[in-house]
Amino acid sequence: MATDSQSAGGVRGLLARPLNRLEMLGEQAFAYVLLIPAFLLLALVAFYPLLATFRFSLLADQTAGRNPFGEFVGAENYADVLTGSAGLPREFIDIALTSEFPFVTMGTPFFRQALLVTLAFAILSVLFETTIGFGQALVLDQDFRGRRWVRVAIIIPWAIPVVIQAMIFYLMFQPTIGFATGWMQSLGIFGSTPLASSSDGFIIVLVADIWKTTAFMALLILAGLQSVDRSLYDVARVSGASTLQRFRYITLPLVMPALLVAMLFRTMDAMRIYGVIDATVGCSTVPSLTCLVIISLDQTRRWATAATVAFMTAVVIAVFVAFYLWRFRETEGGFA
Repeated sequence: MATDSQSAGGVRGLLARPLNRLEMLGEQAFAYVLLIPAFLLLALVAFYPLLATFRFSLLADQTAGRNPFGEFVGAENYADVLTGSAGLPREFIDIALTSEFPFVTMGTPFFRQALLVTLAFAILSVLFETTIGFGQALVLDQDFRGRRWVRVAIIIPWAIPVVIQAMIFYLMFQPTIGFATGWMQSLGIFGSTPLASSSDGFIIVLVADIWKTTAFMALLILAGLQSVDRSLYDVARVSGASTLQRFRYITLPLVMPALLVAMLFRTMDAMRIYGVIDATVGCSTVPSLTCLVIISLDQTRRWATAATVAFMTAVVIAVFVAFYLWRFRETEGGFA
């Protein structure tokens, strides 16, 4: 018994000093201490692969032999990707969208093509999904009969796997069996083979993504709406505020943090778009930055080029993340 008590006392003695130090910390410092395990895990699963990708991007491609990487070449891969001289398939470099997209001109390097297409897709998809999702959230925030079933109906597209989602729109716009092709062609919107057209294919992929992911935005915005104090609306009504004024000065400022978080997640996801493109129209019709990475790996076995494009994509996403974080900080004291 004495030995056990001495051992327990020794353990307590070892832990006494760090525990006392923790008790002396302020609330903010103590919160950072609790976040240390999360930071370590993030460094292991996120930062290390990113640094490894950057290191691989500084090496030469080596298509022969077992080792896919060659000697150190520095920023040469970045120059090749930006100028379009990296060794990707010719069919991807000479994409047929040069005359169909207004923001891509003839002779544009393939990375710039993919970057412009990805940025256009991200901006348009997030814009439409946020607008439609906000409207759906406003409806779902009201108390009406059957609201539970409406929520289920809105969530169903989001629950569908990406491959099935892509096949739905692929079959819809097949020239021979798709019911949507003739209808859209009669309106003068699509051509006879929309899945083979870059501009038509871009619209199809955009609509498919909006159809699926709007529910995600609606649910996150709805969570922000339900956290708003309802008494604020009662005071505004008594003061004579109109519906638009209540939305402008109460709803929008208080929902803005949740809205920015939702837009941040959707922007990062949209910048990595690949699955719905590959399963619907193909990367050679509507390229994206992730398509470049996959093609570099699968078709040409140029791992260093793939690492270069992947790291450049991460940098572009980081710029968007920094903007959202800055905007989120600006809204902490109120709606700007």
